[in-house]
Amino acid sequence: MKSYLLSLGICLSFLLEAKHSARPNVIFVLADDLGIGDLSPTNANCKIKTPHLQKMADEGITFFDAHSSSAVCTPTRYGVLTGRYNWRSRLVRGVLSGTSKHLIPAGRETVAHLLKKVGYHTQMIGKWHLGWDWGKADKSERQWKDIDFTKPVINGPDINGFSNYYGHCGSLDMPPYVWVDTGKVTALPDREEGVTKSEDPYGWYRNGPIGSDFHIDEVLPHLFEKSIAYVTERAKTKKPFFLYLPLPAPHTPIVPVSPYKEASKMNAYADFVMQIDGHMGELLTTLKKVGVDENTLVFFSSDNGCSPEGNFTRLKEFGHDPSAGFRGHKADIYEGGHRVPMLVRWPQGIKAGQTSSSLACLTDFYDTMRDITGQKKKDQGGEDSFSLVPAFKGKSKTTRSTLISHSISGAFAIRQGDWKLCLSAGSGGWSDPREGEARKLGLPRVQLFNLKHDRNEKKNLHAKYKDKLSELLGMLDKEVKNGRSTPGKPVANDREVSFLPAGVSISKSK
Repeated sequence: MKSYLLSLGICLSFLLEAKHSARPNVIFVLADDLGIGDLSPTNANCKIKTPHLQKMADEGITFFDAHSSSAVCTPTRYGVLTGRYNWRSRLVRGVLSGTSKHLIPAGRETVAHLLKKVGYHTQMIGKWHLGWDWGKADKSERQWKDIDFTKPVINGPDINGFSNYYGHCGSLDMPPYVWVDTGKVTALPDREEGVTKSEDPYGWYRNGPIGSDFHIDEVLPHLFEKSIAYVTERAKTKKPFFLYLPLPAPHTPIVPVSPYKEASKMNAYADFVMQIDGHMGELLTTLKKVGVDENTLVFFSSDNGCSPEGNFTRLKEFGHDPSAGFRGHKADIYEGGHRVPMLVRWPQGIKAGQTSSSLACLTDFYDTMRDITGQKKKDQGGEDSFSLVPAFKGKSKTTRSTLISHSISGAFAIRQGDWKLCLSAGSGGWSDPREGEARKLGLPRVQLFNLKHDRNEKKNLHAKYKDKLSELLGMLDKEVKNGRSTPGKPVANDREVSFLPAGVSISKSK
């Protein structure tokens, strides 16, 4: 009897392992401040050479109407991992710093939790920028001088579903500059370092403590080296893995290295984009080398549009537009702020050479993985996430019909079909007119655009189409109050959410 039970146990274990191994490995690569116009798959007029990402697109699916959930980094990262819009959390506007406390509570399920439950090893390598709790010498939260780097870092990615993590706390221009490996600083700071914008308009970063093993120019290649080593190691186990690889580039400091430095013949930003493309080629080659290429699902996208730090004026001299003709850039509520490239490759599960005009959001990663791994929907978790699997299978649409966007200042927009309503008088971000200037000019407090006829968002139709304005406001109000944009039981937001500009009300719009 014991022999029978032992044999049965071994058999069940084998079947369980076989089931897990059949699931795809998953790699989600998130570039930082990369515009939709900066890659050839999403911009026919792109002047930056991105052959490896073009090949990835040719071998998978390219989304042309994909969006980050915010026009800046921290909130988008929240959305990628939770499948939930950031403004439902305590993050009302802006981004976190390198010393901010953790944003995602342990009880909030992430895609890493989702995958870990069905046997995945989960790893984060790169720029976290969602806060973690440094060991402190006192109660201060804001100053890196109060950090005790000998103490463990707590409430990092490990409480958000990651088995292990290796990365830095915020953007690469935010101190402190140290590597943290699953709660432990790898090398104590041995100096303070920084570069001013006047010293280097592309490669500047704020002054702060820096670890002895942390070298700004080497950060991007170092993270890809770590990622390639991780993939190589996990391939030996024959069990599924999830690698979340949020890059620090091409965000400032813009520091391309040889052989990419000056390779574009345009500027350092274009060089840095070429470097990302080169490293992606190395990563994709590794998948083939270690024998996991066919059943590895790779996402590549960006957290928001290109930053002005990329120097739009200089790039324009070469006929290149990081926003691909869309209005605005990083931080804005306009399309250039949140319409991003999204490429997905999975030889075993996605037919090569597909393109999609389906409305998509980076929050959709959560439900896509829930769908692929066959898990049931829950009331909480992925409240603003819609599966991309129908698009993977060639369908013209997914079940997503609306999109709520958010700017750096906390301005809202809602999209349905060709219509987009911006609840701001100006850009809601950094491009002209900024909000204060727009109000001084007496511009309307809301902007209604039809993107089919006006992709540049220049013709405000709010006065002409009042019924459409009212309809979109009603949709936004409902999705805010329900705590979700997906079907299901209403749930609570983490705070009271207000989205109407001063002087605007839903009743007045009817």
